Parts: sequence; C-alpha cells; structure tokens
Amino acid sequence: MTKGLIIAAPRSGSGKTVITLGILAALRQRGVIVAPAKTGPDYIDPAFLGRAAMREAINLDPWSMSPARLKSLAQTQATGADLLIIEGVMGLFDGAADGFGSTADLAELLSLPLVFVVDADRQSQSVAPLVAGFANWRPGVRIAGVVLNRVASTRHERMLVDALGATGIPCLGAIPRNTDLVIPERHLGLVLPGEVGAFGAFLDIAADTMGKYLDLDRLRQLAAPIAAPEQAARSLAPLGQHIAIARDDAFAFLYPHLLDGWRSMGAELSFFSPLANQGPALAADAVFLPGGYPELHAPSLAAAANFKAGLGAARDRGALIYGECGGFMVLGETLIDKTGQGHSMAGLLPVTTRIDRPKRVLGYRRLLHAGALPWPGKLNGHEFHYSSARQSRLQPLFAATDARGQAMPPMGAVIGRVMGSYAHVIDAA
Repeated sequence: MTKGLIIAAPRSGSGKTVITLGILAALRQRGVIVAPAKTGPDYIDPAFLGRAAMREAINLDPWSMSPARLKSLAQTQATGADLLIIEGVMGLFDGAADGFGSTADLAELLSLPLVFVVDADRQSQSVAPLVAGFANWRPGVRIAGVVLNRVASTRHERMLVDALGATGIPCLGAIPRNTDLVIPERHLGLVLPGEVGAFGAFLDIAADTMGKYLDLDRLRQLAAPIAAPEQAARSLAPLGQHIAIARDDAFAFLYPHLLDGWRSMGAELSFFSPLANQGPALAADAVFLPGGYPELHAPSLAAAANFKAGLGAARDRGALIYGECGGFMVLGETLIDKTGQGHSMAGLLPVTTRIDRPKRVLGYRRLLHAGALPWPGKLNGHEFHYSSARQSRLQPLFAATDARGQAMPPMGAVIGRVMGSYAHVIDAA
C-alpha cells in the first residue's frame, strides 16, 4: 500500500510551498516516484507541484469534498507511486469561515502524519512551545517531524534543535536563508510555472538544498498508509457527451478530478486554445471555459475571431456553454483591463467585467441551481477574483451562501443554454 504524508506549517508564508517543491524534486532525482497533491481549492500551487514531481497534481479539498471523494482521490493519485506528498494550506488549523476544511481536517481524515515547516527567522528557543502547542492541540493530528526554515547560522540551528529536543518530535533538518528560493507572485497568488524564468534551474536549486539539509530517508520513513475509502464517490455528471474545453494560459484553472470523472462516465473530451484563435470542436455538444487569467490576454482574446465565431456557432446549434470565473468574463461583452481599456469578448452574455478597480473577492460558496446544469441542485465551490461584473437583469445561474450559510447576492447569468458565474464548482454538496 502506498504511503503518504502532509507538509504543513503554523501559518502562511512559512515556506512550505518551496520546501514541498524541493522535496518532490529531490526525491524524484533519487528515483522515487512521488505523487503530488494540494490541500484546498488552489489552482496555481498544483501546477508547480506537478512540474516538480513530473506527475499531475490534484486538489484534496476537505471543505468542498466528501470523505469518500477525498479518500478515493488520494488512493487513485497514489496508485503507481512510491509516496504521496500533500502540501497543506495556510496554517495547520486554518479553514473556511465556518472553521472546517483545514489541513488538520485532511490529515485526520486520511490518517496521515504531518511534516511541520517552521519559519525560524527571528526566534530561537521559542520554537519549542510553538511546535508543542500545535502538536498537542488536537488529538488525531500527529506532527511526526519538523523542518526548520530560514535558519540564520550554525549557532542558530543548534539553539533551535536543542530546544526542540524537549518536544520529543524529531528535527528533519534546517534550511538556511536563501534569496534564490523565492517564487514571484501576482494578484491571485503565485505566477504560473511557465512564467518563471529558468524554473528548471529554480527546481534544481530547491532539490539540491533539500538534499543537502534535510534527512530525506527519515522523512520517507515517517509516511503512513493512506486511509481506504469505505464507499465509492459519485462524480459530477459530464456537461455533455463531447465536451470541448478551453485550455491555454488564459484558461488554466481546471480540476483534474472533474475531467477524470467525466471520462469515467464515457464523455469524450477535446481541448482547444482560444489564444491560438481556435474554436471548439464542431461535434461538441458542450463547451467549457474554465477560469484563468483572461485579463492578461484581453487583446489576443478580443482579436480571436475564429474562437468567438466558434462559440457563437456552438450556441446556435444548441450546445451547452458554461464559463467559470475567467470563462464567465470571456462569455461577456466587454472586459476592461487594469489600464481602463475595454476589450470586446464573445458577447454571448450581456455582461461587462472590469479589473481596473481591483477588489478581492474570496471564499467558499454553497451553490443552488434550478437545473441549468446537469448536476445536483446543491453544489460546493469557491470564488476568488479581483474583477467585478456589471450585467443586465438576467436569470442568475446560482443562489449562493458563504461558508457560514449567510445569504449572498445571486451569482452569474443564464441565457438559454449559455451560462456562467464567478464560482468554481468543486463537488456536489
């Protein structure tokens, strides 16, 4: 049975993403087959994790997904691998506004141990009560080892390790401060891997660093068998029998578990690039425009006449056309970029979106729809964007609440079989 472990931290910004990337790359270079995963709904970290492991990463979201779904996905992802490594999200016990969905929740559900990344900058002996507090906070959540990050010197390392001795939790290594181990960010988080110059060289540095300063053999020994699912998880139904899916730098936010589920139900998937001015396959009875960064490519999308004509033709032949977040923006009439310049989009929904007045909207959503999609009426998803939408009075796609169940304004728009919203759908509720 494949074993797994989770890389966690006391808070965001501790360095767990870079350390996870380095561990994945270092183990892969040693011939270990590593399967990567990310806790939560994040799209960008999995793209980095997949590059480091040379194996597609998945999302394991303990707020949006059922226990059966999580266990099934973890086991499937681990199949054929020597080790499943899951990067946590935020701080160990940080979840949604209702208190659920944390890295700790996932660790307890999957019965997996934690490797705890502690940013040691500007502290020494205080590391011991910090680690002890997290380790003893919740029964069923086990911190099996500690990685010290951003250590200033050999003397600093010795003070930290000596203090940790009182906790009984082994220190797996100490990573020195290194300005080369930084990934650029933008308004939705990290940039995508293809936008990082010399990303291969970055991974080499990260792998060399982890290989030099971490006890990777001991880390592997800490892994535990993944909890088996007690029942099968039912996937969301395909949007159609042949689904044409936009996929390029403007439409990069796709959940692999949805695509795998559609394939398992017999749907044919084809992919096209709007940035290359490609339209959806003529045989497609459904078109999916996922989220991404259309605001960074608005001039190219505005000039993509074949793409827009293909969407119009798909609508005219009765195909279901569905857009999420960035895809919803592109289904609209106009996208106003950060400079205030407007760009003509597909025009299938009377919606104008703009990002020149950025305001972050972030959170999990419980969604209710009345049959416009071939999915259960109740869905779980999330919303994360800096743009805003202005639209005519249209039938909304979703009624929505936040994670605490507080009512929110209706989301999205529907005209016939063309529909979209800012929500990213993850699973049935």
